[in-house]
Amino acid sequence: MADKKTFYITTPIYYPSDKLHIGHAYTTVAADAMARFKRLTGYDVMFLTGTDEHGQKIERLAREKGVTPKEYVDNIVAGIKVLWKLMDISYDDFIRTTEERHEKVVQRIFKKLYDQGDIYKGEYQGWYCTPCESFWTERQLVDGKCPDCGGKVELVKEEAYFFKLSKYQQRLIEYIEAHDEFIQPPSRKNEMLNNFLRPGLEDLCVSRTSFRWGIPVSFDDKHVVYVWIDALSNYISALGYMTDNDEKYRKYWPADVHLVGKEIVRFHTIIWPIMLMALGEPLPKQVFGHGWLVLEGGKMSKSKGNVVDPVVLVERYGLDAIRYFLLREVPFGADGVFSNEALINRINSDLVNDLGNLVNRTIAMVDRYFDGLIPQPEAPGDIDAELRQLAVSTPARVEELMNKFEYSNALAEIWKLIGRANKYIDETTPWVLAKDPDKRHRLGTVLYNLSECLRMISVLISPFMTRTPGKICQQLGIRDESLTTWDSLAEFGKLPPGTRIQRGEIIFPRLDVEKELKELEEIQQRAKQASQNSGATHTAQQEAAQVSSQAMHQGRQEAPQRKEQGDGKISIDDFAKLDLRVARVISAEAVEKSNKLLKLILEVGDETRQVVSGIAKYYAPEQLVGKKVILVANLKPAKLMGIVSEGMILAATDDEGNLTLLTVDHDIASGSRIS
Repeated sequence: MADKKTFYITTPIYYPSDKLHIGHAYTTVAADAMARFKRLTGYDVMFLTGTDEHGQKIERLAREKGVTPKEYVDNIVAGIKVLWKLMDISYDDFIRTTEERHEKVVQRIFKKLYDQGDIYKGEYQGWYCTPCESFWTERQLVDGKCPDCGGKVELVKEEAYFFKLSKYQQRLIEYIEAHDEFIQPPSRKNEMLNNFLRPGLEDLCVSRTSFRWGIPVSFDDKHVVYVWIDALSNYISALGYMTDNDEKYRKYWPADVHLVGKEIVRFHTIIWPIMLMALGEPLPKQVFGHGWLVLEGGKMSKSKGNVVDPVVLVERYGLDAIRYFLLREVPFGADGVFSNEALINRINSDLVNDLGNLVNRTIAMVDRYFDGLIPQPEAPGDIDAELRQLAVSTPARVEELMNKFEYSNALAEIWKLIGRANKYIDETTPWVLAKDPDKRHRLGTVLYNLSECLRMISVLISPFMTRTPGKICQQLGIRDESLTTWDSLAEFGKLPPGTRIQRGEIIFPRLDVEKELKELEEIQQRAKQASQNSGATHTAQQEAAQVSSQAMHQGRQEAPQRKEQGDGKISIDDFAKLDLRVARVISAEAVEKSNKLLKLILEVGDETRQVVSGIAKYYAPEQLVGKKVILVANLKPAKLMGIVSEGMILAATDDEGNLTLLTVDHDIASGSRIS
């Protein structure tokens, strides 16, 4: 163990205001797959997850429920741990910010920063968003609401301690510019530099007096530590930092990667590294901000009642189907759309038709033609060599892609091998070979090659799918654990001939698409209704509905007046709300049953977007590929002809109705912001 290279990976610590949804599972499954992959490839792994349990929101929710804050979070955390067990999350430690081991470290960190002058006492006045646990200045509000969640804010004025972010601003800029790998994907790096650091940092409020559910400041118990020094410190408090038992800190820090959602990249790449700089500690090697897994109607939200319960999906389709879908469907780093239809189609296509079919056909033929014993192969022919070469070269490609957090592409490489093996069956036609006694040796070679491919595939998929590899190995009769290691993939032919197979049940049964869609819709409608009828959530929804109603009413009242008095001009602030980006057309195709619409796949920096555009009369699909167009990137997703459109591309139309797309020179990179 001492000779192994270490790998420390973390998830965010989740806020236990309610049970978690599929978006949280997405982050945690991704971290788990990486932890499993690193263990498989010989690393000493430390995998940390946990919960962020303090704050005013928890205090309020507990009061509404008639319980203490600790009782409230204990109940939620118990459910989270059950969920992670259900999802086979192989964490090495689960940190709770209410644990004494964490609270003591936070108090010591706060005191050290105060003693060296990086924390000072002052007075704070600003707009506070309770759900986000964030303060905002007047200019940061969007239409008088929180810029992150769009919720109500309240004006707060109180004594507080502040952390001197501004003191370390330039040092952090220089560090980020010198370490390209620190913030990934690169688009997040540019966002942090241009939107936050270079415009200038304000000192950070790090204590509160208006509520008590938090870690007391050790030298001023009127104050509790506020959010970020508390929450972010978990990554080192779990390792024993600033304690007599800091062996894990010395062994695993700095973290190899903090895996977080893009909405909290700012805290992990600005506040957290500045904290570490002030403490004189090394910075994490990388912060990877992945995209959102959104529903077709927009981002999942407990207050909207549109969250997807991963427990329901796992119980219905099996754990591995859900883990596979989460990691395969969306390029990691980009936003992706979760839909029931995409899930079911992915299961039927990849798991039933491809992997499941390969297992079923291979095992059935070994059982039928060789009495259930893995046959002895002969010297390979050209077609055999091609399959064998692909099998032994796939692990290196998977490892390369996984090191770049390209989960979807890594799985695509594995599925190339699965697809090639299925094609190999069609090319070699074992059922024809079986009819000719003179070709029995050839038949044996074919079925051995397929069985060995299955063994190698079971190892390759094991970080992503935790149950299926064991089922494959059981059917292949594999009991020797050395045949399930990453090292065993270096050479083709490890599976001993003569091994007795154990034919089992179909691993992935085919789903009736229409039936499943109908039943899932009913399940989710019932869950939404239950959410709407529940205490705190119902209250929040009523408030949101009231605000929305008021806003709509005000809009209707004011609109005529604006029309009469206005001159049609907008302010620079109005223009600034638009996020215009350069996008490159990767592919284009006509939308079925429409003579107007084209479906475009756009490259926007490090992410891809699907946009439906009514330009089919003016452009053939093949004319568009490679063009660099202008995308309205922050437009709410919409459905056209049943297809989700994630933005809008800009075009000009003359008086005669002729349309031309707005394009840019090819020497500017996709993802570039237009201002």
